[in-house]
Amino acid sequence: MKIKVAAAAAAVVLTLAGCGSTASGDGDSGGGETVSINAFSVMEAANEPVIEDFQGTDAGADTTFETSYGASGDQSRAVQAGSKADVVHYSLETDVTRLVDEGLVAEDWKDNETNGIATSSVVVFVVREGNPEGIEGWDDLVEPGVEIITPNPGSSGSARWNILAAWAHVTGNGGTEAEAEEFVTGLLENTIALPGSGREATTAFTDGSGDVLLSYENEAILAKQSGAAIDYVLPEDTLLIENPAAVTTDASEAGQAFLEFMTGPDAQADYAQSGFRPVVDGVDIGEVEGANDPADPFPTPAQLFTVDGDFGGWGEAADKYFGDGEEGNPLGIITELQQTTGKVGEE
Repeated sequence: MKIKVAAAAAAVVLTLAGCGSTASGDGDSGGGETVSINAFSVMEAANEPVIEDFQGTDAGADTTFETSYGASGDQSRAVQAGSKADVVHYSLETDVTRLVDEGLVAEDWKDNETNGIATSSVVVFVVREGNPEGIEGWDDLVEPGVEIITPNPGSSGSARWNILAAWAHVTGNGGTEAEAEEFVTGLLENTIALPGSGREATTAFTDGSGDVLLSYENEAILAKQSGAAIDYVLPEDTLLIENPAAVTTDASEAGQAFLEFMTGPDAQADYAQSGFRPVVDGVDIGEVEGANDPADPFPTPAQLFTVDGDFGGWGEAADKYFGDGEEGNPLGIITELQQTTGKVGEE
């Protein structure tokens, strides 16, 4: 049975609806350089305090920003096609390597303290306030009648993290790949909507659709901060989400400085307040509003899978699970399961 979000949560739709590509300027418009940020949708709200703090530094004084947000794969392909960007920040490593292959990002973009990662999170289950369906673990998601929302793996990076987390729940606990296929098939069969991006999926859920949303932990925290009548469940086993960022080969000096600022303690503290787990040590997090326990916002799951450790890295996982079958290449396992179940997402 669907349970509608309380009326007080209606305002969150406006807050979370920034799923398309937008442009805006921030700060003093005089004299300084302009930094163009091209990023995946869930970074829109999180970047606002980071940009403000950067503009308060010597390196960022008088710097203005142009921003574009949307589904990770779509954003990357737009830059590939000529959209301006100084800093790119995506859900998946493959969306950066697409630009490396085009000569738009340097091959050594990962040669830094964080291995190219700017933000991190984990896959969680977003549920209605009070968790009326009693969703606690992955196996609950494939029970009859459970209505799931998750983004479309064809366009959204967050969707791919979600699906691989479900896969790892089986193979990481001794199951075979055949059993993982069966489990993911059940998950897809219970999926009632596959919006184009992680932000669109959150908006659909806060609008009242579905019983459970597969999402980033930071998205759940942001939704609660914005007043949505939701809770979230951190399952015992989940997948570490690592979001890469890089500068383009023709980025401004201010763009390079902003990328470095993003992984410093001040920016990481800002990102933590938006629900992201810090990617460097020594960050003063403080209490995080909207977390299950604001004083301990980022507990370590009992089992934490990684793409590098459990799937051979994105270079291997992208084709094996999400290959599109073009140019004579075989369909990926998940792509084929989507077609078999008819759950191919929204065009």
